[in-house]
Amino acid sequence: MLEHLFGQDWEIVPAGGATGKAFFAKHEEQSLFLKRNSSPFLAVLSAEGIVPKLIWTKRLENGDVITAQQWMNGRELKQAEMNNERVAKLLKKIHSSKPLLGMLKRLGKSPLYPNMFLRLIEERIDAELRKNKTVIASMEYLRKELMNIQCDEKTVCHCDVNHNNWLLTENNQLYLIDWDGAMIADPAIDLGMLLYWYIPKNEWSNWVSRYGRVLNDNLLLRMKWYAIAQTLTSIQWHKNKHRFKEMEKWLQFLTDIYEN
Repeated sequence: MLEHLFGQDWEIVPAGGATGKAFFAKHEEQSLFLKRNSSPFLAVLSAEGIVPKLIWTKRLENGDVITAQQWMNGRELKQAEMNNERVAKLLKKIHSSKPLLGMLKRLGKSPLYPNMFLRLIEERIDAELRKNKTVIASMEYLRKELMNIQCDEKTVCHCDVNHNNWLLTENNQLYLIDWDGAMIADPAIDLGMLLYWYIPKNEWSNWVSRYGRVLNDNLLLRMKWYAIAQTLTSIQWHKNKHRFKEMEKWLQFLTDIYEN
């Protein structure tokens, strides 16, 4: 189907990924990143300079929508680079963006509240994992602190700020890609996972200051709550996929968060 759209002169190859919806297209000096049925959210992300430039959008005869973005040569960030000021500044720009928030609302996204997240976890965590001591203690912690982490601020959150999703191009432009899991939520959902994963705790205050906030007890509590909640869902996800080595890593990470 894509070959008909481009013609035989273009080389089109799958770009990998779990969904099988992404492709590279190359012809002479021109390279594009293609995605099938990506969200209209992509246009606003492109306009805000958060992802590589959107070149065009086309609807195929079968109803699929193909988007083409400028292909940028670059690399993912190294783990140590997550402490870079540019990461904090770009995440702040995302969390502060009214156009991004407006578009997600128009697409029908409702805010994720802590009680909804907790209910989701309690529905998903299976009986076997519920026997694990750290899982038991973590779920009790989520219930106990539920009323203490209420936050009126709701922003666009990426929800997977892993270093693999940060693209640094050859011309030194930084992007945050792979927005399939974006939602409207407390920004602590992004901040917590990023800081717990990548930033030594004695540097948290400086990182948050570069982001544009003061690291107070309330933010610390919210970050810990959401980091535990997200880690529990990751543990169950890896278990469902029979990725037991990764599951054990996430269980250890859960222990580290809970005990600190």
